[in-house]
Amino acid sequence: MTQQQYRITLLPGDGIGPEIMAVAVDVLKAVGQQENLTFEFEEALIGGAAIDATGEPLPTETLETCRQSDAVLLAAIGGWKWDSLPSHQRPERGLLGLRAGLGLFANLRPAKILPQLIDASTLKREVVEGVDIMVVRELTGGIYFGQPKGIFATETGEKRGVNTMAYTESEIDRIGRVAFETARKRGGKLCSVDKANVLEVSQLWRDRIIQLASEYQDVELSHLYVDNAAMQLVRAPKQFDTIVTGNLFGDILSDAAAMLTGSIGMLPSASLGASGPGVFEPVHGSAPDIAGLDKANPIAQVLSAAMMLRYGLNQATAADKIEQAVLQVLDNGYRTGDIMSDGMTFVGCRAMGDALLQALENPQN
Repeated sequence: MTQQQYRITLLPGDGIGPEIMAVAVDVLKAVGQQENLTFEFEEALIGGAAIDATGEPLPTETLETCRQSDAVLLAAIGGWKWDSLPSHQRPERGLLGLRAGLGLFANLRPAKILPQLIDASTLKREVVEGVDIMVVRELTGGIYFGQPKGIFATETGEKRGVNTMAYTESEIDRIGRVAFETARKRGGKLCSVDKANVLEVSQLWRDRIIQLASEYQDVELSHLYVDNAAMQLVRAPKQFDTIVTGNLFGDILSDAAAMLTGSIGMLPSASLGASGPGVFEPVHGSAPDIAGLDKANPIAQVLSAAMMLRYGLNQATAADKIEQAVLQVLDNGYRTGDIMSDGMTFVGCRAMGDALLQALENPQN
């Protein structure tokens, strides 16, 4: 088997970021040995750590390092230390700059119920058991970026707020292709969510998605209005496999889908562009209150590494092994504080990492 080499930029960031990143790197090295994959890791600064070192949340050197890599693994950014800074200098600006600088227009957010944690969901077991959803959200267009936008004075002196929801055919087509390709790697079902009954931009969205469907005969396409989709996510979430939608609707629906699982601390995500490296990161924040205390849950970071392998590097077998190791560790009763329950074995961040490595080395069928 030919050895494959990849350059990975690591962005540990702030708070618990360095701790959970260390676990993910160990897991990647272990699965790399098993699958004959070689990773060349290079760390770079982003967020608060970058502000402290350079005065800016996304140094030019960091962005260039990311551009030269095959994939970017990000941990977490921000914290109260930098909350008093002006908005344009906040750590979060580093993330926005990274997305823009790498041309990342597609956000993939999975919401999968792990059977070992099913009781963490606020919904009934019979509703959420078996849920495995991927929300594909358009990330750089729609109402968040459309022009004109702003607060303007009218002729009467009254203020009027304006935001414009706009999508071009090419913007819809590129996110649609990502969604169809993603659905192909999953259950082969794609639900496109819009508001075509009242919004012209959604009428164009639906028309383009329908046209694209002719290129993906192996994917079953359906459509829902966003209000019905939100209701169906809560009423019968198992009907969904892959969902594709615009920026605003995706922002809302991906959070709703995430909470089906009951623990946002277990969820990874991916942001992809038309070419070049994608960025893979946990959904949770930097948790500065537990930074350095060995209390962090590294599983979302590890699952982000699995997403990197699957969607960024096309190494599905390695991704499967990591995901199976996570399930095995949970089956064996290991829990960090955020997912702890009666009868389980409490472990810290490093011990959870050791358990994952052990599961990779000795998988249970």
